[in-house]
Amino acid sequence: MASIVSSLSAGNEVALQKFFSSRVCFHLLYKSSHHGATVNQLLDRFDKHGKYLLTVFLQSGSVRGAFMSKPLMYGNEYSDEEVFVFKMTDYYGKRFPGLNYTRTVTVSVGSVSVSFGKGLNLKLVNGCWYESFCSDVVHGKIGLEDDNVCCKDVELHRVQDVGDILPNPWREVSWYDTSRENLRKDFVSYNLLLESLPRVKALLLGPVGSGKSSFISSIRSTMYNRIVHLPSIGTAVEGFTQKMTTYDIRVNQRGPQSVLSFCDVMAIGDDDSTGLSFSDALAVIKGHVPEGYKFQRGVTVSDTVSGYIANPTLNEQIHCVLFVLDASKVTSYPSGLESTLKKLHSTISDMRIPQLILLTHVDQVCLAVQKDLKDVYSSRAVQDKMQKAGELVGLPLSYVLPVKNYVSRLTVDCSTDILLLSVVMSILQAVDDTFEDQYSNPVFKSTYDLDNFQTMKK
Repeated sequence: MASIVSSLSAGNEVALQKFFSSRVCFHLLYKSSHHGATVNQLLDRFDKHGKYLLTVFLQSGSVRGAFMSKPLMYGNEYSDEEVFVFKMTDYYGKRFPGLNYTRTVTVSVGSVSVSFGKGLNLKLVNGCWYESFCSDVVHGKIGLEDDNVCCKDVELHRVQDVGDILPNPWREVSWYDTSRENLRKDFVSYNLLLESLPRVKALLLGPVGSGKSSFISSIRSTMYNRIVHLPSIGTAVEGFTQKMTTYDIRVNQRGPQSVLSFCDVMAIGDDDSTGLSFSDALAVIKGHVPEGYKFQRGVTVSDTVSGYIANPTLNEQIHCVLFVLDASKVTSYPSGLESTLKKLHSTISDMRIPQLILLTHVDQVCLAVQKDLKDVYSSRAVQDKMQKAGELVGLPLSYVLPVKNYVSRLTVDCSTDILLLSVVMSILQAVDDTFEDQYSNPVFKSTYDLDNFQTMKK
């Protein structure tokens, strides 16, 4: 549904919000120009429970419609105490609530029509929705303003209360195009502290379907300013990725490499028998596993493996670990997975390697965030999922980074890019923070870098 765009303008939504006593969001369920102008398609789009908005778009540019607290059903006439009809133009709307004749909702199969009292009537004629609206239902006048007007489009939206949205975001983010460009420039020009480390290697660890590979393609999409399609992305019951693959992140397509690369491996499971084993994960982190190695269940990485790296250099080791978790599943992950995550976290901490949590699919746990990603740090639902993700691994909330991968869009988006680039900068900063403590006399790349570092410490 994410690829279907509603005809509601920003002004329409502002006008619609005024019809409700609390903030709501609208989730598109049906669009006649996309799904087809049939009564079956319309009625089949209703959920079993919910409140709905039926919007009718006319050639004149005006919008009419009705709100109902019950789904429409074939051949039924019933009362709805919350129903009202409305009409609006951009930024201005008028609601006609409460009169007895607008509280009766009828779905007539014979004439294929939907009526809200005498306030709004939709008829299906020769594959086209026609609409008639009472000119002044507030004063009870029944004369029709426009009788049987052919509709440009008809949409059905689920109406959801977003009382879960906080009045102020609990993390401040600048959501402007200039912010995205500044983040991109900071990433492209980033200088690591150590001369001996030209590039940070970040490992993605997560269960099946968490979005590890999609995250990598999303980062590349952000840098290339277009959607990138990698051949290594797919779906499988036991996880699509089977080989160890390192992806360099370039500053633009065919451009120079940045200071960051990502390592993608087999998905982790509840235990060693259902995914990447604990010992294999540690072998990857220590730098023993060769590029392209195919992980096999029951076969542990050892020095007998072709290409095994016995004495890995700092460049071949992993410098940061990202635990990738699905926001829509964090409350339902099995206890076995939680044990695996905590065991990995504890061991990696002993190795003094920085760790972060990447929380994907945050748009799937809150309709307001699905509508506008800028609400991600105002959503209680997202905050709760982030807190749960931290508890699963054993890390504080400040280590949890929410993102939305490019899985349905065909073009890049500013807000999505900002979250993705924020993750990239967090990785680089976490690595530098760790090296600052590990190396008492770090070798800097230039005097300029040293001056910056000293200034930062002051």
